[in-house]
Amino acid sequence: MRNWDWRLEITQPTIIDAPDYAVSPVTAQGQLGFGGTYYAANGNNSYPAAAFLKQAFARYNFGEGDKNLRLGRFEFFDGLETKPKNPTLAYLQPNRVAQRLVGNFSFTVAQRSFDGVDAHYGQGSWDITAMAARANQGVFNMNGNPELNVDVQYLAYTKSDWKDRFLWRVFAIGYHDGRTGIAKTDNRPLPVRQADHQNIRIGTYGADFLTAIPAGPGQFDFIGWGVLQNGQWGPQDQRAGAWTAEGGYQFLHVASTPWFRSGWFRSSGDNNPSDNKHGTFVELLPTPRGYARFPIYNLMNLEDGFVQVIDRPRKPWELRSDLHWIQLTSGKDLWYSGGGAFDNKVFGFTGRPSNGHSSMTSIFDISSDWHATHYLDVNLYYAYSWGKSVVGAIYPANRNAQMGYLELVYHWNTPLARH
Repeated sequence: MRNWDWRLEITQPTIIDAPDYAVSPVTAQGQLGFGGTYYAANGNNSYPAAAFLKQAFARYNFGEGDKNLRLGRFEFFDGLETKPKNPTLAYLQPNRVAQRLVGNFSFTVAQRSFDGVDAHYGQGSWDITAMAARANQGVFNMNGNPELNVDVQYLAYTKSDWKDRFLWRVFAIGYHDGRTGIAKTDNRPLPVRQADHQNIRIGTYGADFLTAIPAGPGQFDFIGWGVLQNGQWGPQDQRAGAWTAEGGYQFLHVASTPWFRSGWFRSSGDNNPSDNKHGTFVELLPTPRGYARFPIYNLMNLEDGFVQVIDRPRKPWELRSDLHWIQLTSGKDLWYSGGGAFDNKVFGFTGRPSNGHSSMTSIFDISSDWHATHYLDVNLYYAYSWGKSVVGAIYPANRNAQMGYLELVYHWNTPLARH
């Protein structure tokens, strides 16, 4: 049995006092934050709770190296196929590349799992990962046991070069959504969408790279990521894409290692709701939180320019602040939010009308993540959004918004000792 490992995880998510007034009677305004989403996703229940099987898998390890086969219910994260030895790439990989397309939707209470099989085959600097699975319910719905008629296939080759200072990946993803009784979220008129009972089948093909280059008292970092999509969005042909370019400089010989970064993201939007082409980039089954910390948008039909500062006053404490300038790529498409399928009753992505506008919002945020002890994390977050014409057309009384939270994370299986 030494070649085997296994995991059994049961989770019991609970929401206490979700507001029953946070879903607007104005259709275009929709759910007003996470409270309204949790309330609506659980049958208009302010106190939803459930227990379900979060993970249950067995994995066989084939000798030395990265060679294994896993079967059962598990979490899956695209872009996390390897663990970079370079500390800069080890930070950027999970925070700026991973889970753009497939993830567990962390930061929601129930999160997402998959039922299926995955495998790794690699040695040292390279890895091949394959996965085929069906998505489970969960995320905002407290009952994560049922499967959805949504499946995904994934294949990636990842390699580290230049003495672990350059990491690159090529990948392909197949996505199928057979929930034909649910109206799709797109820019077609509602009667047309309600009459569309055809499946969604999307192929996504992409590549990315991360690099860290020493220079002077610190180092530069660069990220490139891009995908193209084809397939069928019901009766429409899927033709879409997205890309991002980011870079930064970190001062390594300053005690707090300040890090200044900036970047630009763009995804395609649809310019004609009446033709036979769906031009909106589809985010599949992502974890939106990493790329939209104030969750009033996602990466669909979006242009996002940002600057970012990261500082570590002491080793277990990280401060981060972002400033984003966000626009819709197409004013003829929707303002999208959400992270994909999580229920058999709703589509998963939400769309609000753009009313012909493209200027959406500017967002400032700041966070503090403190690993207080070996078993306790204390995290703070605050964000403010200055709504522009897209937001103002839907929320004329007050187009601005703010969000804040305090999060305590207790790790039960670690020693009770302080740093």
